Amino acid sequence: MRSRLVLRGKWPSIGLLAVCEILAMTVWFSAAAILPALRESYALDNFQSALLTSAVSVGFVAGTLLSALLGLPDRIDPRGLFAASALVAAIANACMLVVPADSFGFAALRFIAGACAAGIYPVGMKMASTWAVSDRGLLVGILVGAQTAGLATPHLIDAWGGVDWRFTLEVASASTVVAALLVGLVGLGPAHAQASAFRARSVLQAWQRKSLRLANLGYLGHMWELFAMWGWLGIFLSASFAIRPGGPDSAVLAKLLTFASVAMGAVGCILGGLVADRIGRTTLTVAAMAISGTCCLLAGRLFGGDPSILCVLCLVWGCTVVADSPQFTASVIELSDRSLTGTMITVQTCAGFLLTTVTIHLTPFLVEWIGWRHAFAILAIGPAFGIWAMLRLRFHPDAVRLANGRR
Repeated sequence: MRSRLVLRGKWPSIGLLAVCEILAMTVWFSAAAILPALRESYALDNFQSALLTSAVSVGFVAGTLLSALLGLPDRIDPRGLFAASALVAAIANACMLVVPADSFGFAALRFIAGACAAGIYPVGMKMASTWAVSDRGLLVGILVGAQTAGLATPHLIDAWGGVDWRFTLEVASASTVVAALLVGLVGLGPAHAQASAFRARSVLQAWQRKSLRLANLGYLGHMWELFAMWGWLGIFLSASFAIRPGGPDSAVLAKLLTFASVAMGAVGCILGGLVADRIGRTTLTVAAMAISGTCCLLAGRLFGGDPSILCVLCLVWGCTVVADSPQFTASVIELSDRSLTGTMITVQTCAGFLLTTVTIHLTPFLVEWIGWRHAFAILAIGPAFGIWAMLRLRFHPDAVRLANGRR
């Protein structure tokens, strides 16, 4: 019965998987999208505001750590893991409708949603990689692009839904349930392999093997910047636009531009995948981090200035800040043992999202200390470190395994 209900072609499966990722990942940033409204309704301070975002990352770290130690992505059907995770995440997100935003319970529900994302985000990338031949960067780019679009969607829903922030949570929860129902139809490619005898110590390969270590260090540099930018961009834009009275509604404009900036990451991921498959993983990642790091340095200089110039910078920033993300994952897949790719992806994302909790909480304190004109500049440290790591990987002997020899 199952075989008749599963898509068998490569692109139909990738297309449906991308749709499932978009729908399921709306729960990730649903609280971040409504954060301005929650701050106003519950008088949340900076720590409480940051907690709503970082609780998801901490939950994700806990979920990926457990998943990696048990080898779940490589031991069980990834479609079942995806579906179960999505259903629990939807329930946790829906429960936020009846729990005060300034309570511990609200943050705990965000933690649960984040933990469940461990069965959605890395698992989806593993599923996509099973279809790869010479287009791994593109396939993973499509998946990460879909996930990015899913993260951006709550900002659009929030702008469309007006002042009722509950509408955003309702739509996000319903979308995630739909994803759980559809993912069972996704077919797995010929490269799918399960670990026959998984050993927990296998996770140490992510650090012990030098080429994998360099790819993961590059990813950590990328993650130092990414989620702090995504999590605080809406607040930054609201504050910047509010300085110039007489223009369009600053709150709505900030929400729309935040959506557009994050959504541009989907374009960046797909284009980045096409380029990386042709010119190399390290080339693409170094270029993307150089541009996004420059945007970190320039954003504060434009705070309170001409909104049109700031809009252009944010769109470029949103495109490049995540364009390299799929290529770190593709690199880990190509450098890992085939039977451990799901676990290696999970270990990588676990470490990266653990780091995001630092910058997510650090950013508001930097804003209080040095203001928006300088706070984002600290994020440029991450891309600079990531560039160093990927240049080291470029000249490592194992780099010939990247993108069919294209470093």
